[in-house]
Amino acid sequence: MKARTLKATKVNVVTLGCSKNTFDSEVMMAQLKANGIAVEHESSSKDHTIVVINTCGFIDNAKQESIDTILNYAKAKDAGLVEKVYVTGCLSQRYGPELQAEIPQVDAWFGTRDLPRLLKTLKADYKHELVGERLLTTPAHFAYFKISEGCDRKCSFCAIPLMRGKHVSTPMEQLVTNAKGLAAQGVKELILIAQDLTYYGLDIYKKRNLSELLAQLSDVDGIDWIRLHYAFPSGFPMDILDTMRERSNICNYLDMPLQHGSTRMLTRMRRGITQEKTEALVNTIREKVPGVAIRTTLISGFPGETEADHEDSMRWIERMRFDRLGCFTYSHEEDTHAHTLEDDVPAEVKELRAQEVMELQGGISHELNQAKVGKEFRVLVDKAEGGFYHTRTEHDSPEVDNDVLIPTKSGHLRVGDFAQVRITEAREHTLTGIGV
Repeated sequence: MKARTLKATKVNVVTLGCSKNTFDSEVMMAQLKANGIAVEHESSSKDHTIVVINTCGFIDNAKQESIDTILNYAKAKDAGLVEKVYVTGCLSQRYGPELQAEIPQVDAWFGTRDLPRLLKTLKADYKHELVGERLLTTPAHFAYFKISEGCDRKCSFCAIPLMRGKHVSTPMEQLVTNAKGLAAQGVKELILIAQDLTYYGLDIYKKRNLSELLAQLSDVDGIDWIRLHYAFPSGFPMDILDTMRERSNICNYLDMPLQHGSTRMLTRMRRGITQEKTEALVNTIREKVPGVAIRTTLISGFPGETEADHEDSMRWIERMRFDRLGCFTYSHEEDTHAHTLEDDVPAEVKELRAQEVMELQGGISHELNQAKVGKEFRVLVDKAEGGFYHTRTEHDSPEVDNDVLIPTKSGHLRVGDFAQVRITEAREHTLTGIGV
């Protein structure tokens, strides 16, 4: 029998998956701290007694990473290194009962909307007066800003509605209050996230209300950049383009996952849009917001994808010249509509097509970056590392887009400050510049 520990309760929160999970972990940590419970994020000190793992269950690789992490902490519990292991998030929401039978070392499993129950298990009260409060895990000058939860879309490949539930918008007044609180803490950049930003407001205001939300957030003193992630192309609210153009602190940047360039594949994916309509939308966005950077994500190897579909998509990518593009291979997910289709594209073909997409985009990104040499940009300083300041323009989101490197020897810059830089060199994913 193990001796009872004398260590004080300390919680280590481990976050896997997307920025929405990061947001949820930050909210959880603020609640724990308010209850007087010591908490750290992905602590390396190894003095914690409790681990809470916030999991991802989106695609195969993400699920495996979550399972491996849970197993590692289960072993740590067996070895007496931690006392309690709790699991929350998307994987737990989707597969909790099955995993409970397989990994009995986990003390309790919680879904994506079970924070009050998780807190109660940790002997903490859910403090309603703390709504909007978070312990940021990002650098202090930017924060992910979730405006809604869940999704009502019916994309055939996606399991997110199974894990996150139906779309629920956060009231605008609450979001503005939260933004003011973050600005008071020194946050300068809000990165708006949701499963679908463009659906915002339909449930509570009976209309797509992202444009009004953007205008109100833009008025918050101290917020210098507002960045839009995860916009859905079908039913895109065109009025947000006017707001983007008119408000100088809304970045000329849009992350809009498009998933494929072939109309036949888009139809099978239940995306509610065609190649032609997508192309017209992108052209309109570029016309109304000159200089906008568009980032997108594609899927290779969806059931039924032929070489002709792939080639059609490749021609479309070449024509569209997106500023950024990511591609991942199709994952056959249980309980989705696509799971009723035969997963008939071999894994090696999925990988090959994804590589071809990324090679094509690599050339496009390199050409677009080369065109920036000699031009000046306003950048936000993220960190100093390896002899360089790592900075970003308004066209670059953290971790996924370009870094603009400025040699530290060229002059002192403070992390979290803005600077003016002239680009002197360009590569596929990195720009180098000097301060001006």
